[in-house]
Amino acid sequence: MAHMAKLEKIEEIRHSLAHLLAAAVLKKFPKAKLGIGPVIENGFYYDFKLPRPLTQDDLKELEHTMRALVMQKLPFSGKKITPAAAKKLFKDQPFKLDLIKEFGKEKKPLTIYKTGDVFLDLCRGGHVKNTSEINTDSFKLTSIAGAYWRGDEKKPQLQRIYGAAFSTKRELDEYFTMLEEAKRRDHKKLGIELDLFTFSDLVGAGLPLWTPKGTVLRNILDNFVWELRRKYEYQKVEIPHITKKELYEISGHWEKFQDDLFKVVTREGHLFAMKPMNCPHHTQIYARKLWSYRDLPQRYANTTMCYRDEQTGELSGLSRVRSFTQDDAHVFCRLSQTKEEFLKIWDIVHEFYGRFGFNLRIRISTHDPKHPEKYLGDKKKWKFAEDMLREIAKEKKADTFEGVGEAAFYGPKLDFMAKDSLGREWQVATIQLDVNMPERFNLTCINEEGKPERIVMIHAAIMGSIERFLSIIIEHFAGDFPVWLSPIQARVIPIADRHREYAEKILNMLKENNVRADMASSGETLGKNIREGELEKIPYLLIVGDREIETKSVNVRERHKKETSTVSVEKFIERIKKEDKEKR
Repeated sequence: MAHMAKLEKIEEIRHSLAHLLAAAVLKKFPKAKLGIGPVIENGFYYDFKLPRPLTQDDLKELEHTMRALVMQKLPFSGKKITPAAAKKLFKDQPFKLDLIKEFGKEKKPLTIYKTGDVFLDLCRGGHVKNTSEINTDSFKLTSIAGAYWRGDEKKPQLQRIYGAAFSTKRELDEYFTMLEEAKRRDHKKLGIELDLFTFSDLVGAGLPLWTPKGTVLRNILDNFVWELRRKYEYQKVEIPHITKKELYEISGHWEKFQDDLFKVVTREGHLFAMKPMNCPHHTQIYARKLWSYRDLPQRYANTTMCYRDEQTGELSGLSRVRSFTQDDAHVFCRLSQTKEEFLKIWDIVHEFYGRFGFNLRIRISTHDPKHPEKYLGDKKKWKFAEDMLREIAKEKKADTFEGVGEAAFYGPKLDFMAKDSLGREWQVATIQLDVNMPERFNLTCINEEGKPERIVMIHAAIMGSIERFLSIIIEHFAGDFPVWLSPIQARVIPIADRHREYAEKILNMLKENNVRADMASSGETLGKNIREGELEKIPYLLIVGDREIETKSVNVRERHKKETSTVSVEKFIERIKKEDKEKR
């Protein structure tokens, strides 16, 4: 209860600061046109149409003005207003008039909020009573970005000012310390430095190319997921990367996502789409024959690339790409089998993420009852499916919260949320219950009475997108992958050229025992080879010289440790095999 009250309070502070930012901007640019100014994670932003581009010096000045306004102990007060009255108040603000028109169509109540006598805004509320409740040292304007009005590139481009805000200066300082650490761990930087992936202007933005090391990393992860799925009798399938548009018309994806699809027209004039997801293809593998209830569940698993026509400005490293790989699985089962199948996938998810040190909490992602047009199927099916997910989460005694409107358009889902080493929360795995697609594709089994019975479909992605998951764990580990995950587990470093023959024998022994190893460059000093190994974040550097040749051993230098140890090659191989098996 105390946590919720604190959360509500900081949101009120952030919302109030957004209004103070707008007041400061209007003081500097009296003819500024106001967009919107919502609360976001860790702060707030406000969008403006301004006579010129803003600079960092402008941010400092605006921040100074905001602090001066806070010191005036200005009260916030709100009242309801009619659309007609609102139009008069905001007659010189075209973006506000746009909102008033939109709210009028949806018949939403309008409210305005005053900040003392210095600012008036169209707003639903949630403010401090007085600016004296805001600590002047606990907020900071952070950056400027471009943003299209209402997110539509056909509409005017505005300038967005971002701010960070907390209850205390200590929390603000901790936040900026975290941001500095996040820069150091940025996967876009580390991925290139560790030679995991690259981008090419000739290939195109949002289309990552995977190096040998990066491909090893991807394969390790995919093999681990498959190892966990194999316990539950999943079967591998493969599908093409394109499809006729008719498949997506039946599934409902064409109506919802046709603008996000890459389209291909054949020389005969047939229209195909590159697949943005795999589920419709998998339905057709199930639909190839008539199934008895005794044959169910059918569990299909497929690691394959998908494609979405993301806008260039939305692309970001591996986090948001145009080609991404899903470790996708679909279970086709009877309604009575649904709970058991969900619980099996739940166990896979927890075992997988446990190896990375992630504690998970669960978002029960439901549909938004205010916007039924966004979803397929009727209310009864949605209620049944959502209640089942709540029951499963309750049985698992999970830490849960609800995400209204976060469901897929065809069904609700359980989203697993993980906090990384910097305390940032990410959505990782997801399990989705789908009663709509089996209906649309007429998927059935023959029941005990010899009659067709409608089945259900479960969508399950453990990593979701391998690219996005790798962006998370590169930053989570700062590139210091655990031994079982490291593309190179050990590097052999001969002290001098006369030790290279022995080093090659060691390298061959390691490779014969499936240890991922290589050898340091010749012609470099020992110190430089050690530094390079440390920069590449290799877990073990094996130094070999006269003493190691004589004792048939290796001198082991472990990552981030000054002390070294001398052990036999056999003993070192045992250590690696143990770490591979335990996946610590």
